[in-house]
Amino acid sequence: MKALLVSTYDLGHQPLHVASPAAALRRAGHDVRCRDLSVQEWEESDVEWADGVAFSVPMHTAMRLALEAVNRIQRSRPDIPICLYGLYAHIDDGAGRGPAVDTVSGEYERGLLEWARSVSDGEPVASHGQVVDLGRQQFHAPIREGLPGLEHYSQLAIGGERRLAGYVEASHGCAHRCGHCPVPAVYDGKVRVVGEDVVLRDIANLASMGARHITFGDPDFLNAPRHSLRVVRSMHERFPELTFDCTTKVEHILRHESIWPEMADAGCLFVVSALECMNDEILARLDKGHTARDARRAVELLRLHGIEPRPSFLPFTPWSDFQDVFDILDFVGENDLVDNVDPIQYTIRLLVPHGSLLLRDPAFRALLGDFDAERLTYTWRSADRRLDDLQRRLLEIAERAAQTDAPLPETFTEMGEAVVDAADDASLAGSLEMVSVGVERNTPRLTEPWFC
Repeated sequence: MKALLVSTYDLGHQPLHVASPAAALRRAGHDVRCRDLSVQEWEESDVEWADGVAFSVPMHTAMRLALEAVNRIQRSRPDIPICLYGLYAHIDDGAGRGPAVDTVSGEYERGLLEWARSVSDGEPVASHGQVVDLGRQQFHAPIREGLPGLEHYSQLAIGGERRLAGYVEASHGCAHRCGHCPVPAVYDGKVRVVGEDVVLRDIANLASMGARHITFGDPDFLNAPRHSLRVVRSMHERFPELTFDCTTKVEHILRHESIWPEMADAGCLFVVSALECMNDEILARLDKGHTARDARRAVELLRLHGIEPRPSFLPFTPWSDFQDVFDILDFVGENDLVDNVDPIQYTIRLLVPHGSLLLRDPAFRALLGDFDAERLTYTWRSADRRLDDLQRRLLEIAERAAQTDAPLPETFTEMGEAVVDAADDASLAGSLEMVSVGVERNTPRLTEPWFC
C-alpha cells in the first residue's frame, strides 16, 4: 500500500514514532511517505496519493491535533482508511472519531503492519477497531531520511551555543503505576526494551546527520538500568563527543546512586525528573513513590556529580491550594533551580483522560465533571476558584515569556508575585522575600520548553 505516516507534535523532537514504523512498513514492501505537521505544511497531494493515513499520537497534544487532521481528511476522502497509533491512540474512547478510524496502542508496530496489510489486500478495515499490544516485538533501525533535518527541531542550548540534538528510546512502558501518568494506563507496569544494536544504529545515524547531543526519551530510562547502562557505555565508546540527557523518577535517582559518576563521565548533562509538587499527601495520592525530602536529596545527588536536574511539576490538581503552588516556587528558589525549570512547568494542570488510573478511585471521580471531548479530559474545578484564575494567569506569563525570551529569573519573580497577589496572603509575601532567585546561569537545556 501507499502509506502516509503523520506526526502532529512530538515535543519538538524529530518524530521517532514516524521514523521507526516507516522502517517496518518499508521492510514489509509498502511505499511510505512521512510528514511532520509541527514543522511542515499540510499537503493535500499527500492524502490524494495515499491508500491509507496513520497518525503518530505519543502524547496528549498530538492526539488532539491528530483528531483535527482526521476530520479534515475525512471531509475530502471520507472512505480512506485511517489509523491512530501510539500511547494516546485509545484515550478518546471513541469520542470525536469518525468512521474507519482504527487505533493501535502500546507496542504498536505489529498492529500497524497488520492494518497496512489489510488495506493493501483490500480487506474491510473494522470501524473503531482498537488494539492494545504489549507483546515483545523485534524492532529495526528507524529510517529518518524522509523527515525534515535536525536543524528544524529542538536543539541543545549550552554555553551560549546551539547544538543539533537527536531523540531515541531504549525502552517503552514503565514498571511503575503513577496514577496521573498515561503510560501505566496502557502498559500496566510492563517494560519493553529496544535492542541495544537498534538503538546504537539509530544513534549512529543521528550522529551522521550532525547530532551532537542525544535525548533518551524513555518514559523512565532506569526502568531497565542494566540495559540502559549498556547503551550509554556503547554510545560513549563509539561516540565519545556526544552528550545526552534522560528522564527518570526521583526514586530511581536515589536507588541507583552508584551509577551517576559513570553517567556524568559518559556525557550526561541533565536529568528530567517529575517532582510534581512538595506536598507529600498529594504525592501519595498520585502514587509517585517519593516525598518532598526525597526530591531534595535527588537534586543534591545529581549536582554532586555535575549533572543538572531539570524538574517537571504538576502544581494544579483538585487537591492543591495556594500554599502548594507557592511551595513549588519556594523549592525552586531555595535549591537554585530557577534556571533549570521552564516557566510552563508552573502552570501544568492535571489532565484526566479516559483510562486514567485515577478514575479507579470513587472519591476522585466525585471531584470530576463531564468529559470534554475536545480537550480529551474530564473537567474539574479547584475548591478555591481563585486557583483556576491563577493557573490561567501563570499560563499567560509563561507564554509571553516564551515569545519575548524573557530572562528566567525575571519570569520566576513575576510568577511568584502573581501567586502572592492571587492568594492575598501576607505570610506568603513574607516567604517570597526569603527566596533567592539568583542570576541566569544558562544551564544546559533543550530549546523546546513544553515538556511535561
